[in-house]
Amino acid sequence: MMSAQSVVPVETKPVATVKLVEHHHSPVSTIGVDGTDNPDIDGGFRTLDHFASAAVARATFGLSPAALMLAFADWSIHLAAAPGKQAELATKTLRKCRRLATHLVETAINPNAPDCICPLPSDHRFDSPAWRGQPYRSYMQAFLLTQQWWHKATTGVPGVAPHHEDVVAFAARQWLDMLSPSNNPFTNPDVMQRTMEKGGLNLVDGMRNFIEDASRVLLKEQPVGSEGFKVGETVAVTPGKVVYRNHLMELIQYEPTTKTVHAEPVLIVPAWIMKYYILDLSPENSLVRYLVSRGHTVFCISWRNVTEEDRELSLEDYRRLGVMAAIDAIGRIVPDRKVHAAGYCLGGTLLSIAAAAMAEVGDDRLASMTLFAAQTDFTEPGELQLFIDDSQVQFLESMMWEHGTLDSSQMAGAFQLLRSNDLVWSRIVHDYMMGERTPMNDLMAWNADATRMPYRMHSEYLRKLFLSNDLASGRYEVNGRRIALQNIRAPVFCVGTERDHVAPWRSVYKIHYLTETDITFVLTSGGHNAGIVSEPGHPHRHFHMAEMKADDLHHSADEWLEISPVHEGSWWPAWADWLAARSSDGQIAPPTMGAQDKGLPPLQDAPGSYVLQQ
Repeated sequence: MMSAQSVVPVETKPVATVKLVEHHHSPVSTIGVDGTDNPDIDGGFRTLDHFASAAVARATFGLSPAALMLAFADWSIHLAAAPGKQAELATKTLRKCRRLATHLVETAINPNAPDCICPLPSDHRFDSPAWRGQPYRSYMQAFLLTQQWWHKATTGVPGVAPHHEDVVAFAARQWLDMLSPSNNPFTNPDVMQRTMEKGGLNLVDGMRNFIEDASRVLLKEQPVGSEGFKVGETVAVTPGKVVYRNHLMELIQYEPTTKTVHAEPVLIVPAWIMKYYILDLSPENSLVRYLVSRGHTVFCISWRNVTEEDRELSLEDYRRLGVMAAIDAIGRIVPDRKVHAAGYCLGGTLLSIAAAAMAEVGDDRLASMTLFAAQTDFTEPGELQLFIDDSQVQFLESMMWEHGTLDSSQMAGAFQLLRSNDLVWSRIVHDYMMGERTPMNDLMAWNADATRMPYRMHSEYLRKLFLSNDLASGRYEVNGRRIALQNIRAPVFCVGTERDHVAPWRSVYKIHYLTETDITFVLTSGGHNAGIVSEPGHPHRHFHMAEMKADDLHHSADEWLEISPVHEGSWWPAWADWLAARSSDGQIAPPTMGAQDKGLPPLQDAPGSYVLQQ
């Protein structure tokens, strides 16, 4: 079935404006002495609040001082009122000093004596053999003992709210990472050795690298090396046509490479926090190209990079003008066929909302739903929750209120903080102290090609999903009706990644608890991006995979991990086989590119125009 209301006329050029549904925030009324509301005065007060918060945000790099102070006040007050915890920390201080002193004596006698503390398996700062020599080994041991002590000091304090504990522990970890001996050229043996070998020229080269990077940031230019990855020339080169365009997205249809194709097409819904071509990078690691080679007709949404004029675009606009408009257009190009829909990250959350809303009204056009690293329950959103509480959201709203959008640099900064050792400090050491350049690859170049998000949509996303968890709780409304994920009957293929800091796999796994349909869950090696861009032939890849029928007994995430078999290699072939098994028997001739006779002529070659917007 097709909803005529959601079909938007095709336009040959991007429109400048779009009529939006009116939006009303929860009223905070100003009551006069006569008992009447005065919304104009109330709006002026809120504007003043936004203006003040936005001014502070420019000095704090977008972090709410109130949120940080509340967290540290909670921690310090409860620590001051916990004599047992204080005694424990004092005892640990003495023990660690004794351990370090004993270690220094032992290594003075026997340089091969074992360490008194070892780095965590994920900590690669001290992997170099040069750290085995003195005095660098002592620096490392003292730092690791200090780091361990501070972790104990910031966690387990009786009475501290879990969120505040996480914030304090995270802030302490960032401070310690900054002071790590690996980040000081005088206490890093590799940097010292390189400086002696080069006569200090490495530091000169590092300063040159720093100046070049800083100037590119100020001029808002792409990082060094990204010029080798041009959209439409070296990345996003799978042949196709833009067959539909509205104010919010372009729909790309990819040209077939097989004589026959599966009857049901595939629609990919990427997140609008990223450009779509992460799924169509270089030819050898393009998921789009791989699906086409396996005989699938593939459509992909390319989101518009919004500007201040789009500040009032809502989450509902993304559902209506994005997912639903794409499904309607595909229905005109490939009539009388259901659609295999796949959503990545935020696009997967949006697809889940759309699928539940479709089920609510009996719209059965989805043959299956696939979620790539996408959350539907936000009670455990991972380390991103460090930046999401009422105070921080109000701060972000004020920043977006001032500019109309959330700038890409703001989100990039948050992600870099979550993995500061890998994304910040290691680069400082490598590029600025060692004087070398980190080689650019297609994934890194894509990551630097960031996008913006509109004020209203992002505010709704943070408040309705992150803070209130409305979707999982059955409170999320579409067209005035509450929707339920339990109504989705299409089979689900869900992918989580082992090292995901954005959508932790145990959080992604909660789709099992929210739907009553067949779910095939995959846990793959890698992180939020590299785990999804995991082409066949990629070395050191593996994945767990198991299916649970709707009437099977449910397992916890850890129980599932124990019983699910491990497979070597890429999960892409398994997904392609899964799609084929849920498609109609036999194959058909490829559909036409667009539908000229139905008002959907090809508008331009892929990758289109929206992906090029900066």
